[in-house]
Amino acid sequence: MDVVLKYRGRMIRESDLPIIRALIEDNPAASRRELSQKLCEAWNWVQPNGAWCDMVCRGAMLALERAGYIVLPAVKWRPPNPLAVRPKPKRFDIDTMPIECSLRDLGPLEFRLVRRTLEEPLFNALIEQHHYLGYTQPVGEQLKYMVFAGDRPVACLAWSSAARHLGPRDRFIGWSREARRRNIRFIAYNSRYLVLPWIRIPCLASHILGRMAALAPRDWERIYGHSVYYLETFVDPQRRGTCYRAANWITLGWTTGRGKASNSHRPNRPLKQVLGYPLDKHFRRLLGGM
Repeated sequence: MDVVLKYRGRMIRESDLPIIRALIEDNPAASRRELSQKLCEAWNWVQPNGAWCDMVCRGAMLALERAGYIVLPAVKWRPPNPLAVRPKPKRFDIDTMPIECSLRDLGPLEFRLVRRTLEEPLFNALIEQHHYLGYTQPVGEQLKYMVFAGDRPVACLAWSSAARHLGPRDRFIGWSREARRRNIRFIAYNSRYLVLPWIRIPCLASHILGRMAALAPRDWERIYGHSVYYLETFVDPQRRGTCYRAANWITLGWTTGRGKASNSHRPNRPLKQVLGYPLDKHFRRLLGGM
């Protein structure tokens, strides 16, 4: 097997190296970014939504250089990284008058996608101020919803790309390592769910989760060019997660407490329950297929 590098699921072989070296040699004035874009074009390396895998390709080329297979041009410019020191979301003053009524009396709910809209700062601020984990920037494919009753926000939900390795989920699905690598994009992770603390309406939280099961795959398909077949989340045992169970989510087990930063078999973060929600009765075939 002539694989010299496996990077983010892509195999780079000995036969690929002359192509990459020739690309660098033929474009002596090109920056590293320009070279990665050209390599994406040469390999037709695209995301499911049609965008180039530019950042992943750049990381692969850097890994090849560190391993001694290629020599990249010197870095021309290091732009400031706004993610290194990200400011906390700005606080907003909104109406916190309690709403206490039945779900029927609340009236119709409006689900708004707020990412990259004027309402996104409010979403971020509410999560930062009222969710026990605070706000962190989601990674990968992501959706942000705010739920309104009239002109009053009542809930916020963030969805993002799923964790690559999750024992209880992987055993429940029964997929192979290769199928997981190919199809992990068909799972959406509910990273934040907040019903605002002054909203006191029985069954609202589980009702919203039920509505999301129809909305999330539709919006994922429209924005990212593919659907999702399975939803998942983690629940701190002190939080119980009653609304998920009321919405028919399945308790699958516990995390190991070891995140990506763990270099040992010891937990480096709290253990949490893993819950899943299949969106299609054929989810195992859809996720396990090659």
